[in-house]
Amino acid sequence: MSIQRVLTGITPTGTPHLGNYVGAIRPAIAASREPGVESFYFLADYHALIKCDEPARIQRSTLEIAATWVAAGLDPERVTFYRQSDIPEIPELNWMLGCVTGKGLLNRAHAYKAQVDKNTAAGAEPDAEVSVGLFNYPVLMAADILMFKAHKVPVGRDQVQHIEMARDIASSFNHLYGEHLVLPEAVIEASVATLPGLDGRKMSKSYDNTIPLFLPRDELKRRIGSIVTDSRAPGQAKDTEGSALFQIFQAFASAEETDGLRQAYADGIAWGDAKQKLFERIDREVAPMRDNYQSLIDNPARLEDLLQAGAAKARRIATPLIAELRHAVGLRRLSAASTPQAQQKSARAALPSFKQYREADGQFRFKLQDAKGQLLLQSRGFAAPRDAAQAMTALQAPAADLAALLADAADTGFTPDESAIAQALALLAAARDS
Repeated sequence: MSIQRVLTGITPTGTPHLGNYVGAIRPAIAASREPGVESFYFLADYHALIKCDEPARIQRSTLEIAATWVAAGLDPERVTFYRQSDIPEIPELNWMLGCVTGKGLLNRAHAYKAQVDKNTAAGAEPDAEVSVGLFNYPVLMAADILMFKAHKVPVGRDQVQHIEMARDIASSFNHLYGEHLVLPEAVIEASVATLPGLDGRKMSKSYDNTIPLFLPRDELKRRIGSIVTDSRAPGQAKDTEGSALFQIFQAFASAEETDGLRQAYADGIAWGDAKQKLFERIDREVAPMRDNYQSLIDNPARLEDLLQAGAAKARRIATPLIAELRHAVGLRRLSAASTPQAQQKSARAALPSFKQYREADGQFRFKLQDAKGQLLLQSRGFAAPRDAAQAMTALQAPAADLAALLADAADTGFTPDESAIAQALALLAAARDS
């Protein structure tokens, strides 16, 4: 089973609330425990600078969000959990990618276009209040993703464009310098849970209607008590449809528990009793995490150690890749410059190769190996060396029917990887033509 790398960025602005937990944190942590997945979670503090110019707030939010994810069950031993600004290779890659990214591509970014439209409507200059950071945001996001060769990036629908841009940027880089970067794919959750807030609208800091995830128990009860309900009295049947209280309960409860509250609504439960049920259900899940969260908040050095350990793990991937990319773009030590003859020799060594030989039974065979010596094709035996050479040459002809030739030339006990052989032959042809 091939390992899939999945990368998730978390911008440290604001205090996590129940909507963040249900819609993003809880499902992401569950996904990190799936077999065959290598997960990367990072605190996107460089991105936070675009939206926030309050240093103390960024620091505090970074602490709160790191503590939230660990308290909620993210295992730093199982995943790579790091702070973006602890990886110096990311801004370096950001610059490299910026040098292959057309301004026209960034002109189409949603956030930039929204600000331009806002300025135009207000009669201001189109680029008023547009920082280079805001304009360059998609390139930095691409660097975050491409640095770790992520295959999958879970995002909301509003972020899909950024993943498409990352693919475009990676393609441009690979076209110029060789296949170094992996093209990521966006993963959109079909049913991301969205919780209503205290006033029935979507729970959002913008509406100031949130319930912070780790409120003290008494404050959590008070906030839940302030959820807006209708005026139906105890004993009157109540509708679950459109009920913020019911929707929040459903996000935490089992199907059986949800059915029980639905029946209570039909039986005319008092709103005070319904809110008590909601409080008890949320507190049952949150209380153990709350204690762990407070312990982490009170001991920020422990969180710092976790993040530094995560950064060291991340840099074991980032440092070799940035060295590879530096060499690819020509940022090389002058003392390491090689002669044209040495470069040609090195290029030849990196190519796949055919080898013809004679077996002990007198039969002549040939094999095709990739640059690392991995066997791609083992031919059947030929009576004469000329016959083996002709079969080998036929495989390399520009218009060769590869499938037919492989069926004729391959050993019956060997199943060739046709796509790998085709790629190897293309490399050989390109080298011959140049």
